[in-house]
Amino acid sequence: MSHHDPDVIVVGAGMAGLVCADRLRARGAEVLLLEACPQVGGRTAGIELDGEIVDLGGQFIGPGQDRVYALAAELGVATVPTYTDGENLLQTETGRLRRFRGMVPKLGPVTLLDVAQAQSRLDRLARAIDTRTPWRSPNALALDGQTLRSWIDRTARTRGGRRFLTLACQAIWACEPSELSLLHALFYVKSGGDLSALTDVEGGAQQDRLDGGAYGLATKLADRLGGALRLDAPVRRIEQDGSGVVVTVDDGTAWRAGRVVVAVPPPLASRIVYHPPLPAARDNLLQRLPMGSVIKYVATYPEPFWRSAGLTGAALSLRAPIALTVDSSPPSGRRGVLLAFVNGAAARDLAARSPGDRRAILLGALARLFGPRAATPSNFVERDWNQEPFARGGYSAVFPPGAWTRAGSALRAPVGRIHWAGTETSARWYGYIDGAVRSGEAAADAVAVDAGDAG
Repeated sequence: MSHHDPDVIVVGAGMAGLVCADRLRARGAEVLLLEACPQVGGRTAGIELDGEIVDLGGQFIGPGQDRVYALAAELGVATVPTYTDGENLLQTETGRLRRFRGMVPKLGPVTLLDVAQAQSRLDRLARAIDTRTPWRSPNALALDGQTLRSWIDRTARTRGGRRFLTLACQAIWACEPSELSLLHALFYVKSGGDLSALTDVEGGAQQDRLDGGAYGLATKLADRLGGALRLDAPVRRIEQDGSGVVVTVDDGTAWRAGRVVVAVPPPLASRIVYHPPLPAARDNLLQRLPMGSVIKYVATYPEPFWRSAGLTGAALSLRAPIALTVDSSPPSGRRGVLLAFVNGAAARDLAARSPGDRRAILLGALARLFGPRAATPSNFVERDWNQEPFARGGYSAVFPPGAWTRAGSALRAPVGRIHWAGTETSARWYGYIDGAVRSGEAAADAVAVDAGDAG
């Protein structure tokens, strides 16, 4: 046991844990933040390529995400609009490329009408969901008893419509429609406003980036915490009794505190040993929540050459493995940066290939989208989030059928002196950086109230 123990221990220095620890310290609490990795950031991560910081994890923000915008302003981090000057690409299943402007690809009038009516129905169903208590929403049992796949098959009338809605699921949730419940899909849509808010660039969740990368927010918060942060300290055991908690890390070092906030993804929270054991509902929930599957690729070029061809760098592909691409070049345009996302089953299939095969497959796919120059980047970086030992996937945890209605009430409920944070605990912007910020703030407030009541 250490000689000097804190008031609160926060487990996990992702955005939620950093915000929680920072907020608690601002209130006068003595805090210890324990992070398993050698760096902070969690599901945000950055790397320097060609003199520019490039995000390997979460990076986009948009209207309605007020808490992350406020945090960026507080920390002096500017926002950069996502590049939208030009035409987007849609790659059909046969490989044909179609250019389009705005957010509506050229799918053909019948398919477009099919997709539009499905989106309208999904938004209408989502409006009835209570994001604080989804399991109490109208028809929650029926909605949670089916998958998004079954709803798409029942709702969309055309093959093209079903395929495009499947791509949308892969892009938004990094999983297949058969892997998440319809209730979770509706909750997630409602947590962001509507489906357009999740998918759009201008006016949507991909509207802006953070200058210097989202990872810069994490490092600035870490700098502010100073000695209150311990890296390379995976938490293995949390014990609690009537007077406090004892948190033990890998090397056997233990700290005692009044309370602990666990701010890590659900699959990682389930691997911590708790004594006494967690309530059955909480343990069952943690066992049922896998992460989505995503591999993010970053390709850099001497210039954003696609712009001279009238392209934005944004592409949607109905042909595996790439689901979508985005231009992430610096505002100066002195370097070209393309992001490519491989999601869901395609990510799991690609991960089974050798590194050389993956590189060849991805560069070939980029070349088919943007021409032969895309096949020869200056740098090419892969981040398979499912292979990250302290993430185990992205973008967020996925609720399969039955999880919300059987155990959802345990998601945010404290267990004695243990509180929970992380984007998965946010009722607003679940799965986004903003959701993580909100969850950290909420956990800090809950701990302060809890400590005040106990005092």
